[in-house]
Amino acid sequence: MEKERLISSYDEVNDTFVGKIDGKMGYCADYGISEGIFLSIDKDNLPSSVLVDNASEVLNVSKQILENSNVRIGIDCDGICLIFTMFIENLKICSVKCKNEFGIPDIKFEIDSNY
Repeated sequence: MEKERLISSYDEVNDTFVGKIDGKMGYCADYGISEGIFLSIDKDNLPSSVLVDNASEVLNVSKQILENSNVRIGIDCDGICLIFTMFIENLKICSVKCKNEFGIPDIKFEIDSNY
């Protein structure tokens, strides 16, 4: 499993959560993997950031929970499916499984704010 450091922020006014891999700059494509959840990938088709619009509603958690900085995101992908999981304070907040129509290679990827 590949591990990277996550830098996350939550904007309470706009109810937007953003998580980006430390050191990655820019993206080549942005895909909606679920209602309100967007995954950006780099030129190598590897994840570079995550954006959740209307985060408290989409993730069904309070804004106070989203302000917590202890966030971990897992992305497991093969040629068929992409599985996205998000944890805050070790509580599973979200799990999404969708078809891998994005060209993301076989990866087992974890980005963690405590890495």
